[in-house]
Amino acid sequence: PMKIIVPMAGRGSRLRPHSLATPKPLIAVAGSPIVHQLVHEIAKVVEEPITDIGFILGDPAFFGEAVEDSLKTLASELGANPHIFRQLEPLGTGHAIMCAASILEGPTVVAYADTLIRADLSLDPTADAVIWVKEVEQPEAFGVVQLNEENTIVNLVEKPKEFVSDLAVIGIYYFKEIEVLKVALKEVVKQSLQEGEEYQINQGILAMMEQGKVFKAGKVNAWMDCGNPEVTLQTNAEMLQFKKEEGETLVDPSAILENSTLIPPCFVGKGVRISNSNIGPGVSIGEGTIIENCELQNSLIQNHSHLINLKCEKAMIGNHVRYKGNPAFISLGDYSEMQ
Repeated sequence: PMKIIVPMAGRGSRLRPHSLATPKPLIAVAGSPIVHQLVHEIAKVVEEPITDIGFILGDPAFFGEAVEDSLKTLASELGANPHIFRQLEPLGTGHAIMCAASILEGPTVVAYADTLIRADLSLDPTADAVIWVKEVEQPEAFGVVQLNEENTIVNLVEKPKEFVSDLAVIGIYYFKEIEVLKVALKEVVKQSLQEGEEYQINQGILAMMEQGKVFKAGKVNAWMDCGNPEVTLQTNAEMLQFKKEEGETLVDPSAILENSTLIPPCFVGKGVRISNSNIGPGVSIGEGTIIENCELQNSLIQNHSHLINLKCEKAMIGNHVRYKGNPAFISLGDYSEMQ
C-alpha cells in the first residue's frame, strides 16, 4: 500500500488572473485539473494500491469547500481516503509536509502539484527514497541532483553555477519510510528562521543522506510546467498529444459542431457548441462553452464562456468569460467581458 502527499497551498501568482478565483492545481489543462492528472499518473507509476491521499491547502477563504469536494472526489476515484490539512503561513516546502504529520508513515510519494508528468518506470527496491528528475538543457536554472559512480544521489544543488548534472529535480519524491523524513524535518522546523527564509524539503533530504539513506534518481519521460499562461498553453498542447496517442476520448459525445472543422488533438467538453469555426490543433474547450465564428489554435478555454469572432493562435481564457473581438494574444481571467 502507498500514500500520496500533495502540498498545494501556494496561490499560483504567476498564473494570474487565472488563479485569482481557481487555485492553480485545480485549473483544467487538456480537459481535467492539473492535480487530478498528476495524482492519477503517480498512481499508475507506483503500481501499488493508494490507501490515503493528504492534500495540504492554504487559507480556507481561497481553498474552500468546492476545492475540498474536488479533492475528495479525486481520492475516491483511486479508492483512497482523503485527508485535508492546512498550511496557513507560507513557511516552505518542508513545513508543508509537516502539516500532514499525522499520516506520515510507511511508503509515501510526495508530489508538489504544479507540474504534469508522463513516466514509465518502476520503483527501485534497493532505495530508501527516489527523487524524480528530468534531463534539462539549462541545468543552471534548476535544482539538480549530484550522483556518484553507483548512480546514487549524494547531494542536491540549487541553480549550480558550475556543471553538476543535467538532471533537474521536478518536485516528486518517494520515501520507503516517510517517518524518517518526518523525524529529520521535525528537527529542521525547530530552527528559527531569518527574514525571507523557509523550511525546505531539501533540508530533510540532506539530513537523511547524512544518515546513510540511499537515494536513487527516477527519470520521467516528460515534465511539463504550468507556471505562467505561455508555458501552460504549451503544456496543454503536449498533454493533448499524449492523450491522443494513448487513445483517450477527447471530444464529448454531447458536443455540437455546426459548419466547423476540428483539427486534432483537441479536447471538447460536455455541452460545448461550436459553429462556423476552425478549431485546433492544441485547443481545449471546457464544459458548456459556446464558440461562434472563431479560428483558434494552441488555446485553453475553461467552462461556460462565450466567444464570438476570435481569431487567435494563443489564448488562455477562464470561466464565464464573454468575448467579442480579434487580438493577437489574449489571457483573460474568470468572469471577464470584452466586446
